[in-house]
Amino acid sequence: MTVTALADARGEVPAGTAGASPARPVRRLRVVAVLAAAAALVVVLAVVDLTLGTSDVDALDLVRLATGRAGGDEQALAVLVASRLPRVLAALSVGLALGVSGGVLQSVARNPLASPDTLAVNAGGYLAVVVAAVLGLSLPLAVNGLLAFVGGLASAGLVLAIARGGATGPTRLVLAGSATMLALGSVTMLLLLLFAQETAGLFAWGAGSIVQTDLQTVTQVAPVLVAGLAAAVVLGRRLDLLGLGDDAATVLGLDVRRTRVVAVLVAVLLAATAVTIAGPVGFVGLCAPVIARLLAPLVPGLHRHRVLLPLAGLVGCAVVLAADILLRLLVPGTSGVAVPTGVVTTLFGAAVLVWLARRLRDDARPTTASAGTGAPRTLRRVVVTTAVVAALVVAAAVAGLLLGDTMLLTGDVANWLRGVSGQGVTFVLDQRVPRVVAALVAGAALGLSGSIVQAVCRNPLAEPGLLGITGGAGVGAVLLLVLVPGASLWAVTGSATVAAALTFTLVYGLAHRRGLSSDRLVLVGVGVSAVANAVITMIVVITNPWNAVMALTWLSGSTYGRSLEQSLPVVVALAVVVPVVLRARREMDLVALDDDTPRVLGVALGRSRLVLLACAALLAATAVSAAGVVGFVGLVAPHLARGLVGSTHRRMVLVATLLGALLVSVADTLGRTVIAPGQIPAGLVTAMIGAPYLVWLLWRTRRSVGL
Repeated sequence: MTVTALADARGEVPAGTAGASPARPVRRLRVVAVLAAAAALVVVLAVVDLTLGTSDVDALDLVRLATGRAGGDEQALAVLVASRLPRVLAALSVGLALGVSGGVLQSVARNPLASPDTLAVNAGGYLAVVVAAVLGLSLPLAVNGLLAFVGGLASAGLVLAIARGGATGPTRLVLAGSATMLALGSVTMLLLLLFAQETAGLFAWGAGSIVQTDLQTVTQVAPVLVAGLAAAVVLGRRLDLLGLGDDAATVLGLDVRRTRVVAVLVAVLLAATAVTIAGPVGFVGLCAPVIARLLAPLVPGLHRHRVLLPLAGLVGCAVVLAADILLRLLVPGTSGVAVPTGVVTTLFGAAVLVWLARRLRDDARPTTASAGTGAPRTLRRVVVTTAVVAALVVAAAVAGLLLGDTMLLTGDVANWLRGVSGQGVTFVLDQRVPRVVAALVAGAALGLSGSIVQAVCRNPLAEPGLLGITGGAGVGAVLLLVLVPGASLWAVTGSATVAAALTFTLVYGLAHRRGLSSDRLVLVGVGVSAVANAVITMIVVITNPWNAVMALTWLSGSTYGRSLEQSLPVVVALAVVVPVVLRARREMDLVALDDDTPRVLGVALGRSRLVLLACAALLAATAVSAAGVVGFVGLVAPHLARGLVGSTHRRMVLVATLLGALLVSVADTLGRTVIAPGQIPAGLVTAMIGAPYLVWLLWRTRRSVGL
């Protein structure tokens, strides 16, 4: 370690200049000026936010009230104390907590993409609160906060363990966090759907709502917030040393492991405080520290954590307040109150994530094949395995026809096929057959789409959902369902397909910077997927806030009410894509290796990627239109196929397609049977199957540097 690096650790030079340039003196006046300017901006935004609302009380009324000239204006006082002031204080508290929490997590992971969102802290806290509501527990605010803390801590610990504390690079950290968040979110959605009455209001709250009815919540969590902020500032010097690297920090006398543990505990405590106040407000913990760190090189001394963390907290306050002001200006009236502020912060934070992804260097980190490649299998084993899987698909289809709220016999199905079944059997099978067909074709499309995406991205954690394709399709479908309730099935399919195509075009265009980097493609996809989920929440809350079950059913992946015509687009897509994939199987094998081998062997890498990803987008879009947003299938099916028949795409693509059909078909049948006459959407059943598999997969591959 150089003398300059040691000086930097003592606060004499700014971070990032160690060994590169002579020490620059700390400009204390500049540091104070930056903090003062940030605080002034927060004050201005807070005052502006106080003047906005649905009542007739305007800025002049509040000025007269503040100066004592309002006399006995009870209305202005009531509006200020009961509505606007609590909302602004909640925004300040959430912004401070998430800004500082994100700054601590980024320093611990040494990764600019670490945040309470990407480490699934918010998702874990949200799930814990929902579980308490489902159990019918009317808990004090402090206990709810403790639950959020425990849930967030468990989630963050799992993600950091999987990503080895961020040492394996930004892509794996974000993917591990996003995949864990997807698993926890699926369980949360299942609880919201099955216990709609017990969890009433938690759907919008789950997107981050700072609406408050009084000052009680903010005042109760204030001591915890102050303690967390003070602890973070006290840790500042240790975090400075930690930034030098584990070896250098140890030489300087720092207990690295203890520092990391304490820092994560403090960060999770702050994030849990924010969740307790307003729910999981998205991406503030990502973008606020990033903005603060961008200012650090401009002002010597601003890089030190005792200054940087308070600045990140102030930036977080500014982000939340600005999002709330923008929301109230763009969506006036009661709709602006109903829409969660976290929707707007998610849009802004996702834009920051995409910007960071575009700055990712192409050679930042080597990648390996997408497979976690399976060992070669003999031709006989491949044939037998494929035949067995095909037989299981047929058996699952038959079981889907026979099982449900009404049990049938094979003879009933035979009579229905001949047109001689009774009225009751005819009614049941007329409803059941389209659902079975939709599950089969949608699962097949998702299995094949996942195989393509993992090959192109060379990442076993990639799937259509993480690339934003299914999210975009969901936006198109939900938007049409809400705006045109009587829209035809083909119209819904067309809307989903067009939206998925536009989303794919956007992701591909943003990720294509001097060539297409697989890491950049995944990170951009995660950001765009977050935007899609925020847009869906906004659509539902604005148009029909009392019918969250409608959106949850669609977003959970359900075959309810499907018709045979709705499955036809998926069949057409499979008929078009399967020949293309079979013809391109050699290119898929090469693309899954690295960037150089395909070019050496004459493969047009850019064109092959574009064609294959377009096929994956088409399959995912049509699958969403037929069965809603079904998660995990595009992730699990290719992995199982590689384990059964090896990683050669000539062999595994067909098996992955059949396994996708099998997974969704079994999930749909279980969902219709387990709690009959009640139903669990197929997508939630696949989540319950896929989530444990995903956690195991992430843990098993935690030491792979190429993921």
